[in-house]
Amino acid sequence: MPAPLDLSKIDSILEKYHGQDGALIAILQEAQSLYGYLPEEVLAGIGRGLKIPMSRIYGVVTFYAQFYLTPRGQHTVRVCRGTACHVRGGRSILKTVKENLGIEEEETTKDLNFSLETVACLGTCFLAPVMMVDRNYYGKLIPQRIPNILQPYAKKGMGNE
Repeated sequence: MPAPLDLSKIDSILEKYHGQDGALIAILQEAQSLYGYLPEEVLAGIGRGLKIPMSRIYGVVTFYAQFYLTPRGQHTVRVCRGTACHVRGGRSILKTVKENLGIEEEETTKDLNFSLETVACLGTCFLAPVMMVDRNYYGKLIPQRIPNILQPYAKKGMGNE
């Protein structure tokens, strides 16, 4: 069972934005930065502090892709699904990443080491097919390179092992 969250940290975030209209997104961003994601208890604390309904908070959190309601991995793997990557074998790259990590798109490994996302474009079409791990780009990929790319980020093996 995970340790209880220290919700007192929300108070300092709320105090920082006290009296500022339209600060919900900034508050959510800071809370997510602090906790790594936005657990329900944190959202409830923000709702109480701002005196706004949970429905409004969930509306914002679920509208913006930057917010996460579940724990995220230490490393984020983003695989490009853009046209150039698709034409140059991006589907096989995604398949190989999923096999190596043992997860599907938008999932996180059980050990919380990796989260897998697909993106419409990484803006590096000249490197197609391409993926990112955290802020590092890897391009001109072939499936055989994937294990060696992921290995330095692994805790003790890949994904759910």
